[in-house]
Amino acid sequence: MFPSTAILSLLLAVVSSATPIRRDSNKVTLQFAHQVNALCGSQNLAEIDRDRAIALVNNAGGQKAHKVSVDVTNTAVTYTSQVGIGSPPTKYTLLIDTGSSNTWVNGKKYVKTGTSEKTGNSVNVSYGSGSFSGTEYYDTVTLAPELVIKRQSIGVASNATGFDDVDGILGIGPVDLTKGTVENEHTVPTVTDNLSKAGTISSDVIGIFYSPARKEGGSGELTWGGVDTAKITSDINYVPITETAPASRFWGVNQTITYGDKKTIVPLSAGIVDTGTTLVLLATDYFKQYQKEVGGGVDVATGLIKITHAEFSKLKNLNFKIGKHTYSLTPNAQIWPRSLNTKIGGEEGSIYLIVSDLGTTSGQGLDFINGYAFLERFYSVYDTTNRQVGFATTDYTEATTN
Repeated sequence: MFPSTAILSLLLAVVSSATPIRRDSNKVTLQFAHQVNALCGSQNLAEIDRDRAIALVNNAGGQKAHKVSVDVTNTAVTYTSQVGIGSPPTKYTLLIDTGSSNTWVNGKKYVKTGTSEKTGNSVNVSYGSGSFSGTEYYDTVTLAPELVIKRQSIGVASNATGFDDVDGILGIGPVDLTKGTVENEHTVPTVTDNLSKAGTISSDVIGIFYSPARKEGGSGELTWGGVDTAKITSDINYVPITETAPASRFWGVNQTITYGDKKTIVPLSAGIVDTGTTLVLLATDYFKQYQKEVGGGVDVATGLIKITHAEFSKLKNLNFKIGKHTYSLTPNAQIWPRSLNTKIGGEEGSIYLIVSDLGTTSGQGLDFINGYAFLERFYSVYDTTNRQVGFATTDYTEATTN
């Protein structure tokens, strides 16, 4: 998710089908229709991602159990889902964000029903280019017919900036990220926490799958309480959440990154996995090492490294070693989808890379962010119960899509 007026204009318009398209004893998958709209605004893509990264660092200072899959919409920047609030539920288009944990909805659109309970506590959250403030309510939240949460804490926003094209956020990050956001409460349980506590899902786990964005958009699937094994082509390999702060408050991991067979770009460092960041962001000194290896220069319009076709022909794999396993972005996986160049202010047919500058030097305890551009190539699992993150390959890991 990235809450910015500029980037949100790249959102896919989402329409939910009336019924699930796939149902079995373990999960339900919902289908969405979508289209791509153009990016506009004064900030380029890299600047917007950096704003989010800065906000993340600043904010870090403070029935029978089963699994259910819900399709989400990949916007090449964010993804959304239709979420019901109230009884009977009113549908809202919410951004699903692993980098934040509060769930909230625009107060101007919020429809109060018999399940709406106002607590009177104030709520305030900042996301970088966006923020919201308002009042806490308890209400019934419906993610799917099988996923209904009673008395979920939600924020009802009286003020929100950077969210013109959506109705709010469904926060699925670690619960610690809610510290200090709600008056008179230390933390508030996330939607995943409450689903697990109620026994609606078998474990406090989320699995996320994307298909890479193309000109017509892409799609994704979010599985509550487990993983969709049909989407993976390897075992899921887990690593514990890093102990290095501030990455430890998020879905943080330790990793090294090498370019090609030998060149170390990022020595063993702590950073985070974040669905809400579009690019792969590296601390400034690490980013410079990468740019030195690949060539090209930073394009003013997009904020991304732009390389020639000759430089692309020499591009090597970028290898992320997380735990004992290595996950490689092929040369094709390192470039922005060329069919979407004009959507981010780029030139049609040019080659832009998805690795960008985090905006801070290394050694800060959050030296990289593996964003959507990484996650579209690998299945990712977020396990609150065991404080771990998992990864597996998919049919798209080495696919030529860009």
